[in-house]
Amino acid sequence: MSDYEDEMELDAPVSKDKAIQFSSDNTAGKQKRIVADLPVEAEDNLPWVEKYRPSTLGDVSGHQDIIATINRFVEQNKLPHLLLYGPPGTGKTSTILALAKQIYGPKNMRQMVLELNASDDRGIDVVREQIKTFASTKQIFSASTQQGSSTAKFGLGAFKLIILDEADAMTSAAQMALRRIMEKYTANTRFCIIANYTHKLSPALLSRCTRFRFSPLKKEDIRRLVDHVISQEHVNIAPDAVDSLVSLSKGDMRRALNVLQACHAGSRPLPMKGQPPIKEADINYELITNDTIYSCIAAPHPEDIRLIMTTMLSTPDITSCLNTINALKSSRGLALADILTALAEELQTLEVSAATRVTWLQGLAEIEYRLAGGGSEAVQTGGMVGVVRTGCELMGEKGVGEKMSVDG
Repeated sequence: MSDYEDEMELDAPVSKDKAIQFSSDNTAGKQKRIVADLPVEAEDNLPWVEKYRPSTLGDVSGHQDIIATINRFVEQNKLPHLLLYGPPGTGKTSTILALAKQIYGPKNMRQMVLELNASDDRGIDVVREQIKTFASTKQIFSASTQQGSSTAKFGLGAFKLIILDEADAMTSAAQMALRRIMEKYTANTRFCIIANYTHKLSPALLSRCTRFRFSPLKKEDIRRLVDHVISQEHVNIAPDAVDSLVSLSKGDMRRALNVLQACHAGSRPLPMKGQPPIKEADINYELITNDTIYSCIAAPHPEDIRLIMTTMLSTPDITSCLNTINALKSSRGLALADILTALAEELQTLEVSAATRVTWLQGLAEIEYRLAGGGSEAVQTGGMVGVVRTGCELMGEKGVGEKMSVDG
């Protein structure tokens, strides 16, 4: 027997009447409660992000290559330490929670899985005490436990799972302490580290994990779940509004569901004063339109961006052009940072010379940099007009005006 196995504690098999207890159970109140553990009446009040969180790996949207690889690890009983990284809302936490349910079953998850989020204290003391205590005890499933969880895969039942969500927020000292624990208790515990940015993690920690990058979700994957939620919740939404919602989510499933739920709640008519309350089944929700989605996200409407672009391309007088744009910004409540992002995308659709395109992109990038550094929005708005007009002069005023009339 090796050195680290001598130091492990073995939990004795438990009887049917006695639940499995760990020394780390005093922190169970800090862990996230899974939807399956909540009462039935509480599910109606859940945010849709939690209510429709995938319960199995097959329900996870997108990243089918990653899901297939993890499934192969589970089937061969060779699950390594995992590192899941990528932008928020791409399914990292949902994937590992669905994997834990698949391995242990819903009943054994509370005893076999330790989940620590960024909201929990994860300093070096927690790593040395709580995580080490959980990792150093080895659970043996009794016959009664196996019979009670027919969905668990007991080939991996001997391993515990420690999930460290938002691990890039951990201190460097805690990451160094965690590195040694991962080495010492590999025979007993598997770690899953979830992060948004890998450059904030220790290279020694990265080398001990199998990495999977969760890229922003494709529009088809987001559309599939959004359509399912719309049908289940009976959301009254226009088809073009769904297209805008999927496009504006930018690969973030959490953002898409949160915006959809907010718009659905806002479409509920207000009760009339002095009138009796209306039953839920008799409520007629207002139609969620394209404007509703853009207003909820606070993104500039495409028609407003096209109007700004048309004004700058077709108006030689800089003062008149600037007054028109400032009036539009004030009436619609538009921010220059959002205008720059949308304007760059709109300018890409025009067929212009390479010199003009370079002038536009380079100038807009410089303005965005100055704005992020604290530059005046009024002055930088004038700079945006000057950049676009400079590009127009490179290709000729007349050519741009004719092209805009054809494209419009």
